[in-house]
Amino acid sequence: MKRQLLIPVALVASLSVLGLAGCQAATSAPTPASSLAAGSGTSTATVLPVNSNPIVNASTAPGLTILSAAAEDNVDPATKAAIDDRLQVTVRNDTTSELSSFETYYVMTDVTTGQSEAYYQALTGFTLAPGATTTLSFDGESGPGHYPENTFSIYRSSKNQVDFTIEVSAAGVQVANATATKGSGAGDAAD
Repeated sequence: MKRQLLIPVALVASLSVLGLAGCQAATSAPTPASSLAAGSGTSTATVLPVNSNPIVNASTAPGLTILSAAAEDNVDPATKAAIDDRLQVTVRNDTTSELSSFETYYVMTDVTTGQSEAYYQALTGFTLAPGATTTLSFDGESGPGHYPENTFSIYRSSKNQVDFTIEVSAAGVQVANATATKGSGAGDAAD
């Protein structure tokens, strides 16, 4: 009699252990870089390099302009005071409609070694009013307009010149492109 009771109990216990193991395996999968992007620019998560550009935007309609891009000698857009180096991209909406569904993709290349890294972020929740201009900062700080960065990237670790190619995309308008350069040297030291 005890043996007949033990078999169903052992079977249920085995299935429960397998189910829990399956749930554990499902939750330990790595998070894609794009899901680490800060929705409102308030996250300090780190983004990881990507192998290719996931932006799919075939629009040829003008309307999004990158006014400037900088990777060193940065200034605060509001106070115009010097701030720590970061990738900073100032964009303008030249349309009569609000722009949304922003994405950015940038490639950084160490000019001396040829090593490069690419990063993608969906700027979830970010919108730009008609005629408005704003600055996007990829610095890991919190607050509107600030997005995560990889603090172990070539940009942060190389003492060589690092060149950036940058794409910013919004729904319904052509992708905007820019370049920026961090000169050789360490951090905010004079180049």
